[in-house]
Amino acid sequence: MTEFQAKLLSEENYKGFETVYNDFRTRAITDYNFELEPLTFEDFIDSIQKGLIKSIVLLEDSIPVAFLVYTTMISEAVELNIIHALNMENFLVRSKYLIEEFLNETQKERKDKIVCYPMLGAQKTLIGEIARFGFKFVGIAVMRFLMSGTNSREILKMTQLRNLPSCYSVIPWDEKYFDEAVHIVQEAFETSADALFDPRFQTLEGTYDILTKIIKDVYAEFLPEATSILMCDNNPVGFCFMNLTGGQIVNIPIVAIKKEHQGRGLSKMMLKYSMDRIISWVENAERPITEINTCTETNNFQALKMYRHLGFKEDYSYPQSYLPIKK
Repeated sequence: MTEFQAKLLSEENYKGFETVYNDFRTRAITDYNFELEPLTFEDFIDSIQKGLIKSIVLLEDSIPVAFLVYTTMISEAVELNIIHALNMENFLVRSKYLIEEFLNETQKERKDKIVCYPMLGAQKTLIGEIARFGFKFVGIAVMRFLMSGTNSREILKMTQLRNLPSCYSVIPWDEKYFDEAVHIVQEAFETSADALFDPRFQTLEGTYDILTKIIKDVYAEFLPEATSILMCDNNPVGFCFMNLTGGQIVNIPIVAIKKEHQGRGLSKMMLKYSMDRIISWVENAERPITEINTCTETNNFQALKMYRHLGFKEDYSYPQSYLPIKK
């Protein structure tokens, strides 16, 4: 009879664990939709030892066969990053043991933090299993604008936008408007699905933290020249932020506009302003950017329509799961 044991990864298991981790690395892009290669084994262990991440390993007859990675370092949530089983074998059974131990290890943190878990790629098959533990779900669509291999740039060039009303203008990022950005983003995201799995959006203090980390390169390289601000009578009323990952992939983490200015196509104008700047870098060989991407809820039809009109295409969707705090 097989003996299972799930526990925090420790030095005594490093050697046997390397095979399981490297199996994950070979599948990260193909099976889990990672945009970039994950950490090398040596860098992964270094992050464990520095306390940046934690990993739970599943042993079968004392041999590592699966693992789970999570962190509490970045946000006000416990972030479950990945669950993987060697060769993808017995994925459901092995994942159950890992999740049970994860919930046991994070009991203290979960008293005042939600758990968020983007279930990328093969992890979709775990929906039924983690639902039994009380997780909720939001559908997320990944939209991509590829610089080559598609007609995205042709669609963008053909996109007809009406002229901005006289009181409006679009300008690049200026840090003097940071406080206004905090208030506008918080207002726009406070009741959104994003606030369910990132509760920082529910407060000004939390939103301040998110935007600080965006512009201070914590999540990725901030692109101030491509980040746009919508002005109305010389006052900021909207923001479109742009980040760069791995030197090649631009991500749009946040597009927000004040409620009284919504429904007029102004978000599309901000976004096009930012995209035009990025495409000019590509055309002038200033930066080797291969794509622009973003995420939106699968039922946010207005946002999906806007991105499609600008040349974005839906690449894939995944369940963004979250475990609410028990009141």
